[in-house]
Amino acid sequence: MRACPLCNGFQQLHKYCSKCGGILLDAGKITDYLDDYSAYMEMDLMKLLDGKRDSLKNHQCIHLLYCSQCHEGEHAIIQET
Repeated sequence: MRACPLCNGFQQLHKYCSKCGGILLDAGKITDYLDDYSAYMEMDLMKLLDGKRDSLKNHQCIHLLYCSQCHEGEHAIIQET
């Protein structure tokens, strides 16, 4: 069984904002923001709604990154291990 290393705390993400260069903070899986209960739904089912066609097949978790300086959001594709 594969798992997202960010969701499970196995690693931290170190990325910088493409607009201002500030440090990007991990805000969790993009699918957690679809509605109030999406964080509690089956992960493989939610991958069908994350905006990336093959994330389920390729074992990828799409995370929302947030810049604390300019308040921009970016997505990161995290490979599950």
